[in-house]
Amino acid sequence: MVKTQSNARRFINAYNEIDYAIRVQHGFKRSMSFSEVIRKAVPLNYVVRKYEDELVDFGRLRNAIIHQSNDDYVIAEPHDDVVAEIEHISNLITTPPKAIEAVIDKNVLCVQYDVMLRDVVELIATSEYSNIPVYKNGGLIGIANGQRILDEIGKQVAQKVDIDDYLSATTIESVVQKQTSSKYYDVVSKDATIEEVLNIFNENRKLIAILITKGGSLNEPPIGILTATDIISLNKILENY
Repeated sequence: MVKTQSNARRFINAYNEIDYAIRVQHGFKRSMSFSEVIRKAVPLNYVVRKYEDELVDFGRLRNAIIHQSNDDYVIAEPHDDVVAEIEHISNLITTPPKAIEAVIDKNVLCVQYDVMLRDVVELIATSEYSNIPVYKNGGLIGIANGQRILDEIGKQVAQKVDIDDYLSATTIESVVQKQTSSKYYDVVSKDATIEEVLNIFNENRKLIAILITKGGSLNEPPIGILTATDIISLNKILENY
């Protein structure tokens, strides 16, 4: 007969896993208290930031259910829902889901640098994609974003340029090259976690898309793409993980 662990033991195990994982991931000293570890990890870790208050409360609860520093001397038992919640957070921190899981069934539509703007506009209009990576000689040179392309066309209209001629004579390379900042897109490897991707979106509110490649290089073909509209679904994956 298999003996099940008590709620207190499950709680302490999950607490210790969280404490150890955060210290290792962010290089925090052993001398730091758990609450200090949590506070310092908030700007670095999306999951910790999301569950900051709960984790601080768990630190206090841990001290209430055991005698001083002796994990074997249990003096209280936490409720089932509390144990379930700390185990859920422990799973998110110690074995986080990969970002590629959110887009594994989605194809990435790409174009080459010499494709005419007219064709890219038509591609965006007829597909489900408003962010299309642009490649030249195997390397990413930018993202053809529907709104940014519309803004560029609007500038041409304001300058009384013949739009039909402009669309037919302009390559997508010349459009994305005008967007000199690479801060509107980023690239991560296939091993990037959802937590890491959400951190990137949080740190750069101008980000349009994050490409996923095998090794996180601009010179690799994309195997997935995430946009700001995916943030909600990424959070749902975390909640249900």
